[in-house]
Amino acid sequence: MNEAPEDNARFQLPRQVKSLGWVSLATDVATEMVYPLLPVFLQSMGAGAQALGLMEGIAEGVSAAVKWFAGRSSDARARKPLVLAGYALATVVRPLLAVATSAWQVIAIRTTDRIGKGIRSAARDALLAEAVPPERRGHAFGFHQMMDNIGATVGPLLAFAMVRGLGWPLRTVFALTIIPGLAAVFTVLFGVKEQKPEPRPPARSVATNRAQRLPGKLRLYLALVLLFTLGASADSFLMLRMSDLGLAAGWIPIAWISLNASKALLNVAGGKLSDRVGRWRTQVAGWLVYAATYALFPMTHSVAWTWALLVAYGGYYGLTEGGEKALVADLTPPELRGRGYGALHAVTGLAVLPANAIFGALYAHHVELAFWASAGCAGVAALGLTVLAARAHRLDTLPG
Repeated sequence: MNEAPEDNARFQLPRQVKSLGWVSLATDVATEMVYPLLPVFLQSMGAGAQALGLMEGIAEGVSAAVKWFAGRSSDARARKPLVLAGYALATVVRPLLAVATSAWQVIAIRTTDRIGKGIRSAARDALLAEAVPPERRGHAFGFHQMMDNIGATVGPLLAFAMVRGLGWPLRTVFALTIIPGLAAVFTVLFGVKEQKPEPRPPARSVATNRAQRLPGKLRLYLALVLLFTLGASADSFLMLRMSDLGLAAGWIPIAWISLNASKALLNVAGGKLSDRVGRWRTQVAGWLVYAATYALFPMTHSVAWTWALLVAYGGYYGLTEGGEKALVADLTPPELRGRGYGALHAVTGLAVLPANAIFGALYAHHVELAFWASAGCAGVAALGLTVLAARAHRLDTLPG
């Protein structure tokens, strides 16, 4: 009986983690009021799957380059200003979709929004990693992703209520994203405190060591992440698939809600699991879930079965989102942590451009091939990670 309060205290996350979680929740409310509606919005302008793939590819590719440089920069200076600037830029530009009149304007706005994400992501992840001990990183990142996905659930619910319930036009929904966006900015400004539990090298030392390579195991892991991402596609294609099968536009946000609710329900459990059984095991399991669900998506020809598979697909995120970022922190020395996260985001972001362009082109001509190619890449990446973990035994002795 006397151990219960101690156990509860041990599992309490620090304020820094909780504050950043609330920031992500508010930001994703704003982002996901927009994101699931973009395929329909583009279609209303005469643009289809290829334009959607181009938009996602350009946006994430540009964001990836920014993440790399911003991550390196955050190792030499305070991280909070970068986090604040990134959230502020996205908050300002996102509502401009309300006045967009062509596909190229939508692409430009979406790209600028993702630049904001590029500025903040690596610095924010480094702040999270520094806020908890190594054996708790999976839990902390799992909590953060849970809050992110709760926001991604609330956002489409609000969009559904506005579009389906109130009959408001899409442009009104886009304009109102300014409200949760400002909530995120003010939470960063007043609720997030810079923490420096580990000494960082002075700016001169970081500049001198720019040529220093990231640890070999991290580079090998990032190579497998690159392979996986090259075969992956934006989840907006799943919304397009639902639409093609007959789901009405007003119900698309509800489908998006169900996906993000599935993620949120599993994020903390997946993060804690990575602390206990090893990051690589949960990563392999998540990639295999991705491979299995993508192999099945083209085989379901009804909205109901595709929707059920969409919920199961959320298990991939629950198993991987927290553990992946915890693994990067485990494999990266403190003085290079921003660079390590910048590399992770850069690898995934740069691969998104060809991945989405290829998937979009395949989807337009052969839906089955598009999904099966993604499933194959995920399966090969899972096999590669299994081999890497078996050969690099120290992965198994990392915290968690």
